[in-house]
Amino acid sequence: MILAVLQARMSSSRFPGKVLKPLLGEPMLFRQIERIRRCASIDGLVVATSTDASDQPLVDACDAHGINVARGSLNDVLDRFLTAARPFAPEAVVRLTGDCPLADPQVIDAVVAKLRGGAFDYASNVEPATYPDGLDVEIVRMSALERAHAEARLPSEREHVTPFVRNHPELFPRTNLENPVDLSHLRWTVDEPADLAFVAAIYRALYPHNPAFGTAEILELLDRNPDLADINAGFERNEGMIKSLAEDADFIRRTGE
Repeated sequence: MILAVLQARMSSSRFPGKVLKPLLGEPMLFRQIERIRRCASIDGLVVATSTDASDQPLVDACDAHGINVARGSLNDVLDRFLTAARPFAPEAVVRLTGDCPLADPQVIDAVVAKLRGGAFDYASNVEPATYPDGLDVEIVRMSALERAHAEARLPSEREHVTPFVRNHPELFPRTNLENPVDLSHLRWTVDEPADLAFVAAIYRALYPHNPAFGTAEILELLDRNPDLADINAGFERNEGMIKSLAEDADFIRRTGE
């Protein structure tokens, strides 16, 4: 079984409540789930959120729409992620984040195929990143997640789920899906209100005619309307990870590890 675990919370520091912000009349998170459900390789999906009271509206919304939801630690996301996955006993888990409503099912399926194509514990399209920010996909075998959970110590390794696996290639064989053209400069994720404005413009242009629009259609739209990319220009990719690495340095100073 291949399980998708979709990380989501209401307490984003830059854009609180973003996952339930409306996108063509539906919560942004549900638009993303609509796209994930088109994946041929995904056998199940669960939203992993926290036990913090701020996430109760998210839990209520998922329950009302029949979406599996699990709750765990707000800050130890690796523990939350694994807690959400264990009841399903999957072979491997696809890690997705709930701020990517342009997620591409074909890209997700291609990363899953990379894992299944060899004796790999981890596959992604982020080492190096050649797809737009917002199309990131990682898949990791459950056995590797369990080991990471048992051994990970650094703040970044607990907050971002896969760094322990990625930091130890000697333990976890991996592979990467690369796009023929480097599109990593494109920003299709939602971390700021301007990002949602950009995504909403994409949906208004494409969704009414083709709800299953993909990366090719978005690129064609941007080619015809280059000013759309200016809506959310100027933000840094992976800002959250950069912050966590700074916390790692402080942790090492304090503990001597």
